[in-house]
Amino acid sequence: MLPFLFLFAIIPAFGGDFFRDDFSRFPPGVLSAPVGQLNGAIQEYHYIAYRGVPTAPWRNPIVHEDAWLAGDEDGKTYLEQHTIVTDNRYHPLFVTGDEEWTNYAVEAKVRPLSYKDIAGIVFRYRTSRHYYHFVLENGSAARLALRLPEDEQFRKSAWKVLAAKPFPYDVKRWYTLRVETAGPRIRALIDGQVVLEASDASILKGQAGLTARHPARFTDFRVAMDDAALAAMQSRVTARETELVKLRSANPQPVLWKRFDTNGWGAGRNVRFGDLDGDGRLDMLFAQNNPRVRADGFDTISCLTAVTLEGKILWQVGRPNPASGLVTNDTPFQIHDLDGDGKQEIVLVRDFQLQVLDGRSGKLLRWAWMPKALPNNRDELPYELNSGDAIAFVNLTGKGPREILIKDRYRGFWVYDSQLKFLWEGRAQTGHYPYPFDVDGDGKQEFVIGYGLWNHLGKALWAHDEKMKDHPDAISMGNYSGDPNGPVRAYICGSDEGLVVIGKEGQIFKQLRIGHTQTQSVAKYRDDVKGLQLMIANFWRNPGIVTVLDADARILDQKELTPGSTHLSPVNWRGDGIEYALLSGNIREGGMVDGHLRRVVMFPDDGHPDLAYHVADVTGDPRDEIILWDRKSVWIYTQDRAAAVKQVYKPRRNPDYNDSNYRATVSLP
Repeated sequence: MLPFLFLFAIIPAFGGDFFRDDFSRFPPGVLSAPVGQLNGAIQEYHYIAYRGVPTAPWRNPIVHEDAWLAGDEDGKTYLEQHTIVTDNRYHPLFVTGDEEWTNYAVEAKVRPLSYKDIAGIVFRYRTSRHYYHFVLENGSAARLALRLPEDEQFRKSAWKVLAAKPFPYDVKRWYTLRVETAGPRIRALIDGQVVLEASDASILKGQAGLTARHPARFTDFRVAMDDAALAAMQSRVTARETELVKLRSANPQPVLWKRFDTNGWGAGRNVRFGDLDGDGRLDMLFAQNNPRVRADGFDTISCLTAVTLEGKILWQVGRPNPASGLVTNDTPFQIHDLDGDGKQEIVLVRDFQLQVLDGRSGKLLRWAWMPKALPNNRDELPYELNSGDAIAFVNLTGKGPREILIKDRYRGFWVYDSQLKFLWEGRAQTGHYPYPFDVDGDGKQEFVIGYGLWNHLGKALWAHDEKMKDHPDAISMGNYSGDPNGPVRAYICGSDEGLVVIGKEGQIFKQLRIGHTQTQSVAKYRDDVKGLQLMIANFWRNPGIVTVLDADARILDQKELTPGSTHLSPVNWRGDGIEYALLSGNIREGGMVDGHLRRVVMFPDDGHPDLAYHVADVTGDPRDEIILWDRKSVWIYTQDRAAAVKQVYKPRRNPDYNDSNYRATVSLP
């Protein structure tokens, strides 16, 4: 991706400004197309570059909100934030620029259309949770404040007010807001008059843009920088890009290995991987769905298509529908050798039945009725029998992962044996997906579900469900310290509760309110930090922020990297023991990042899909391949060169038979 610096070079400068925009290139109307039935969660684990109008070099960081529209007033073009936001967790934002912008002046004409809340400009923007703003507020004041990246209270953003003063304003006129920065010094002006001054060194550089929480209009956005600051910024950007070129050239490049079309039976991230035909190689199982009741609570599997990685159809059950939608939830199906005979089965919930299908043919082997449904978290109960939400396999007897755990959304779970005999059930704030782990080393797995740890007999050993006000999105458990005698902990991405770290005895070790933590991966991402590292991506109300942490949940790095969220799947790309995390297959906003959040591997501009991905070794080399797909085709990439090491690293991952759109991916040495 070219640095923004070069994009700005084509824009005519005036009066020392090196960037300006009156938004005239945007067509009238909302810039992003509403997602309708699929809802904003579509971007939790699907990559979508934009919905509606391409906005580069601008972007809407809160991608699940359709907050921005363009229009004309008396022949003058404007951008309008047209939504009413009462949620304390976020502010609508529209930003541009480079993280290296520093010592600059930013200016825009602003017309609040309401006397409620705020409207103004943002500067030194790092993420949607860490930036400064200068705003008109509640019809009567001007305020200069810093958004703090970590909150102290549940669902209430933290701010540091730097300066404020009374300033009555009128919704019938435009105001020119301007901020000038020099090192820690900040000066804020309205219509050319200084109204506020402050000094704060929390952030000294970053992007710039617009913000409002009630309707407001903006035009004539300008950024200026003196010659010395501009030259210094250009030098830093050049050094960064030079380093990236060096890092990327030292890595194997992705080259196409195989591709095939899906011919109407494709799906989004609703695919499973396993050896269905018994030939020792991975196959793919695509599941299409029929949405029911509402967007993401009760959809059912409508068609299953099993294919090889050459695109050969092994079998198909149900009628394919090319218009089948993208899921914004898990659907209950997995590939697993359920009875240990060396042959894969399909275990799924369909038509209110728990079913087992033959992996080679798709034929029904056995089934049992699902249990009585529980009202969900919205107290909806459209069906008497449970539709299922996700399936996980756990080893409760010491004989292997033969027990079937089925959960709903989000109140209960049920456990069956391999013959579909009901064993026991539990109630919890289940969240999205459990994590099995043998805590006591007796060969039988316990599992974390919600904020609790359950044993093989169906007893909750500890639970914090009642203390936590939002459900878990991704869970892992283990000793990631690098010390064999180090602590075993559960790491729970608790949505708006942030990251919650709990010791194996149930004591809460740490809680970081760093936003809506959505996805999690664990791997050896950095060689300068002991043990394994966690990567966490945020979604709701602060999407695309990626945080790197050590085993003690100390933040090592944090950046806003991608629209939406991402699985951050670990990739054993080099085979040397240090892994990368995959953002997406997109040629600009995707690629693989290292433990310093640098995009060190990018994909070629060859027309490949980038909606969804899976990471797996499919060529026999212990290094990983990348499987990219959308509803029309599948493309598989491998490395363009042999591994540079003799002993190629082969990590242990949580198994494909416990796949989920929400699972934490753990990659152990």
